[in-house]
Amino acid sequence: MKTTLFAFAFVVALSLSAMAADSKKPAASIHRAGDPNIKVPHASGPPTAPPALCSPCLFYGGDLDVASPNAAGMSDENTLLIVGGSGTYSAVNIPTGVTASVYGILYNIQADAAFDPPQGTYDIRTGVSDGDGGTSIASGTGTIEVQATGRNFLGLSEYTVALSFTPAITLTSGEYWFNVTPQCLNTLDGSCNVFRQFYSNTTSLANGVHAGWQPMGQLYLNSSFFGFTYTDWCDSSLGFNSQQCAFGSFGLRGTE
Repeated sequence: MKTTLFAFAFVVALSLSAMAADSKKPAASIHRAGDPNIKVPHASGPPTAPPALCSPCLFYGGDLDVASPNAAGMSDENTLLIVGGSGTYSAVNIPTGVTASVYGILYNIQADAAFDPPQGTYDIRTGVSDGDGGTSIASGTGTIEVQATGRNFLGLSEYTVALSFTPAITLTSGEYWFNVTPQCLNTLDGSCNVFRQFYSNTTSLANGVHAGWQPMGQLYLNSSFFGFTYTDWCDSSLGFNSQQCAFGSFGLRGTE
């Protein structure tokens, strides 16, 4: 995988403590050097262009800002390289008095491989905390829709990956964690043995829809491959500062 190193003081951090036990193991994330003093805004501006696949768009956390020193990608992949899969979960707080009907989840994924086959898994959980996956209230496998965002981060093109399900899930007020993990499991596709897929963060909340519903610092990595069980991405062992692990770039198809 080729990356671009920018001369104006940005560096790529590919070596995390997730690799410490085995120097040959791939990294769990890609990211710039980071600057914790550059804070994520508390609110987004008008949603001029949320992803087209977020329709109807109940929630969208915001776009990846590829120029930000805090831009990052987190392992979210099930490939022939990352055996057993690796998922990053993101949270939404449904406000008091709101009942939401959700029938799809979309993640912005940085990838240098095909989504082959075009399938993925989804999961919705309650009660997630550091080291505890809580309770799954809906999960399954389905066909994914893929659309390029036009953004490129450290040599990887970014795609919106959406998975819809029926019947819709009714969510009342409270906190829920969501995941969509794409696949590359075709044994005849050599890229599935070497290429990676990373979930984008957002540091600007640009184009967010109800972006304030996403609580700060509630991103969790669950990966037997990397040896993490629902570990908060803000945990120092994962190498992020507090702004890199603050918010994920994902959305929910649905209605209030």
